[in-house]
Amino acid sequence: MARFDNHSVVVTGAASGIGEATARGIVAEGGNVVIADLQEERGRALAAELGVAAIFHKTNVCEEADIEAAVALAQKQFGQLTGMVNNAGIVGAIGSIMETSAEAYDHTMAILARGVFLGIKHAARAMAPHRRGSIVSLASTAGIVGGLGPHVYTMAKHGVVGLTKSAGSELAAYGIRVNAVAPGNTVTDMTSAVVTDDPHDHATTTKRIAETSPLGIAGMPEDIANGIMFLLSDEARYTTGHTLVMDAGQTSGGPPAAFFSVDAEVVLHAGQRTKTP
Repeated sequence: MARFDNHSVVVTGAASGIGEATARGIVAEGGNVVIADLQEERGRALAAELGVAAIFHKTNVCEEADIEAAVALAQKQFGQLTGMVNNAGIVGAIGSIMETSAEAYDHTMAILARGVFLGIKHAARAMAPHRRGSIVSLASTAGIVGGLGPHVYTMAKHGVVGLTKSAGSELAAYGIRVNAVAPGNTVTDMTSAVVTDDPHDHATTTKRIAETSPLGIAGMPEDIANGIMFLLSDEARYTTGHTLVMDAGQTSGGPPAAFFSVDAEVVLHAGQRTKTP
């Protein structure tokens, strides 16, 4: 039996990036997915590629009616909702807090915070009567420490971590688990647009992320999707209210990749560089 047999999952922002990798992974392991996204052409193409296990629903995560409709479609098409992935996101307002407009703030928070709130709300309503379900939201390392993202993005992602804890506390009584994943820098169109001004220049983005990674590698969408799918699955049945940080050790104070780029005779010992005997 595959890990997601008889599962019905809504994934917001599933037409590209981490959401797409998650949708593909769920279907590959026997599940059914509603691709809830505003990118209609890409979303429909992905649904067609994945076949009968996937369906596209044009979704603006800021609109409550759209989220409610995506959940209803999942249940009509695939049966009782078992999973919700609140993945849709943008970088949003960038720049000094002294120059950030209230309009840019509102737009960023609507997608990154309101969208997650609505996803948890309507998924929980569908899951509660059946006392089963798993909700996973996308936080970020910017939601763990300051200085790893723009101000409003950081504020919103800290909110996702907090809401994960509070909603997880309430919904445990209904058999619903609520968790989050906090990715570090990951090679997606959104990241590439910030790093290189070209959303399609993944090669340069991969190189630059790897250069600042304690493990010396860049995170790929599939890496983050693996964490999301773990939390969605019954393998994580004892886990709720938790934020899984997936950042190659960046927020744990791990040394940068360059620290390991030393002569083969030099090894790390007790935090110091020492020569081997």
